[in-house]
Amino acid sequence: MAKLSDIIEAFIKDLIDDTDGYIEIQRNELASQFNCVPSQINYVIDTRFTTDKGYYVESRRGGGGHIRIRRVRIKHKDKNYLMHAVASMGDSISQQTAYAFINNFVDYDIISEKEALMFKAATSDKVLSSVPVSQRGNLRANILKNMLVCILT
Repeated sequence: MAKLSDIIEAFIKDLIDDTDGYIEIQRNELASQFNCVPSQINYVIDTRFTTDKGYYVESRRGGGGHIRIRRVRIKHKDKNYLMHAVASMGDSISQQTAYAFINNFVDYDIISEKEALMFKAATSDKVLSSVPVSQRGNLRANILKNMLVCILT
């Protein structure tokens, strides 16, 4: 017997397939449909619909909140390199490592010099200075992965 998380994941993937790779769902409605708590829906989305697995997720909480999930279809000749690079970043990276990835993306003609400057600005220690040092690497990795996914889809 499949676990509830597996069933929810399969349901969401079917919805995504039926709607050409993009859905917008209400967390509470989905939880109601599966007779579970909304945090169960969050768990499934947070663990099974990640950038590493080829999904881009936007979430808006509060009244009328929703979750948008888009399957990433990279339209770039170096798809395998990109997916490997995103996966190899891990959950946390230093500014130096982020800049090395960004420079490689420029070298492989994946992003332009101008885009690289924006990527570097968004992932710099200076811009992340209000975030505790222990959390900067995680936030930096998330920012870089999401920027890369957005620009290449």
